[in-house]
Amino acid sequence: MPGLVIVGALGRMGRALQEAGLSAGFPVEGLVDRPENAGTPSPVDGVAVSCLSDWRECIGAGRVVIDFSSPASTLALCREAERHRMALVIGTTGMGAEGDQAVAEAARHVPVVFAANYSVGVNLLLELVQKAASVLDARQFDAEIVEAHHKHKVDAPSGTALMLAKSLAAGRDVFLGDVACYGREGITGARPQGQIGIHAVRGGDVVGDHTVSFLGEGERIGLSHMATSRRTFAEGAVRAAGWVAGRRPGVYTMRHVLGFDPT
Repeated sequence: MPGLVIVGALGRMGRALQEAGLSAGFPVEGLVDRPENAGTPSPVDGVAVSCLSDWRECIGAGRVVIDFSSPASTLALCREAERHRMALVIGTTGMGAEGDQAVAEAARHVPVVFAANYSVGVNLLLELVQKAASVLDARQFDAEIVEAHHKHKVDAPSGTALMLAKSLAAGRDVFLGDVACYGREGITGARPQGQIGIHAVRGGDVVGDHTVSFLGEGERIGLSHMATSRRTFAEGAVRAAGWVAGRRPGVYTMRHVLGFDPT
């Protein structure tokens, strides 16, 4: 099994990743967090944490870096990919086009699994949403996505909601940018045919809830996923780490990890 290096090790996801990695038998060979936390022992196994400026000591060929940190540190990590030849599993969200470009550049040299959500259930939901959208005609069924997360989440809509929206758009063979509506306020007028509504709720300690609704005349269809523990995301990311080790350079998703996309 490859050794794991976890970036953002002292965050909520970082701790869950340590626990999931150790439970699955992966050696955790490096923990990275903010400079002010350097030297802090991990509450999971007591391993001392390195800061970002010192992470080169624990990354390198033959290891897989799992990164659920911040856009700034993920971008820096991608720039190190060619030099250190480590495989990457990236779950950071809110990076925008700059992040997509950085991941694509890193993937020229190393294998990268890049997903906004590593839950097996969510990735199955993506498949179901795309299939449903291909069957439920936009002229008869309106599509809306509602996501809810804890009050500390800093980006909206969630990366998972955007993934769901893209799957829905793909099922209808349209470009999401042409049909997306991010919330509504005021006198909006009648809902345009084919619009995909995307709405964010923030509060409490919600780990992550996502519902896709297809609303027609006389019937409604709902597809939902509710996460009650970050452990499900962590276990999926560790599964991806085991899968990506030794792969050829390129960008992969959980669809590849789970066998939905054999290419």
